[in-house]
Amino acid sequence: MVTDMARRMVTEWGMSEKLGFLAYSGDEQEVFLGRSVTQSKNISDKTADVIDAEIRRIVDEAYIGAENILKKNNIELERLALGLLEYETLNGDEIKIIVEGGSLSRGETDDDTTPTPRQKRPRSGLPTGGRSRKQNDSPGAEPV
Repeated sequence: MVTDMARRMVTEWGMSEKLGFLAYSGDEQEVFLGRSVTQSKNISDKTADVIDAEIRRIVDEAYIGAENILKKNNIELERLALGLLEYETLNGDEIKIIVEGGSLSRGETDDDTTPTPRQKRPRSGLPTGGRSRKQNDSPGAEPV
């Protein structure tokens, strides 16, 4: 996906200093019954080499930038990972508290799976899609 995005940045959106604000279309192929019949080339080999070099530069810079961000925020990422291991799901406010070094104290425990009269089975952290038992009056129907 990164390569595809970088290729589009260079060839379609003019986001290369070396190539400027021109749009370069790649090799166009006409397909007949699943086989390539004709192929036309709209750019020279030299331009294709420049495009490939620019794509490689963008991908390499993005990789180095992402790696630096992860290294810079390693402590916060470790805290977040531990919080997710403990609670499995976190909302935005809880993530902020954990990343800043705070601790959570939830009133409920996710480990207790004993059914209660109100809850017939343990609930997961997955969204229900907005449907509840009141909206779906089918007997025995559980929320999705």
